Amino acid sequence: MRILVVDDDRAVRESLRRSLQFNGYQVDLAGDGQQALESVLSQRPDAMVLDVMMPRLDGLEVCRRLRSTGDDLPILVLTARDAVSDRVSGLDAGADDYLPKPFALEELLARLRALLRRTATDVEETANLLRFADLELDPGTRDVRRGERPISLTRTEFALLELFLAHPKQVLTRGRILEDVWGYDFPTSGNALEVYVGYLRRKTEAGGEPRLLHTVRGVGYVLRETPP
Repeated sequence: MRILVVDDDRAVRESLRRSLQFNGYQVDLAGDGQQALESVLSQRPDAMVLDVMMPRLDGLEVCRRLRSTGDDLPILVLTARDAVSDRVSGLDAGADDYLPKPFALEELLARLRALLRRTATDVEETANLLRFADLELDPGTRDVRRGERPISLTRTEFALLELFLAHPKQVLTRGRILEDVWGYDFPTSGNALEVYVGYLRRKTEAGGEPRLLHTVRGVGYVLRETPP
């Protein structure tokens, strides 16, 4: 597997290069967004670890440009920003997952493995249509609809919604969700889950539809037509 690491901080680039190579990955490096786009064209990676704040071309613009051409390269965004709105901006731009700095190397590796695993299942999924109320998801075609309205999801959002639709009306704990979707449960991951749940709600309710994804305080989340 070839990973492209994009960060304007040389120390960060070299640290990630050593760690990823130690874990069996081939690694390419880029110091800004323009170099990243050129690298994708010349030596296509299997995934990209992309910093947000960079000179010349920032990470969000890199995401937008790739997605605008239909490129579905798996992208893990690194950001030093703590505001949820900034993280959502990364997902809006087309990133598949995000990780705030500073981060534990083990968590970055786990998220990268999960992202690559989800990418591999994109072409392997042949399960039947999943449906709850007027929300439906087709694992084979990757199509998602709320009534007649199509919904566009990133890989991570798709995997999360698929889990809920596979277990309707069942309360899923935070730990269960993190293990099933991301493949790990780190102490720092709780807020990431909240961000993704909020993002799914935003997309599934964008047409004014009633909420289906509810919070079970202190436990987790449940897909049902009425609040628990």
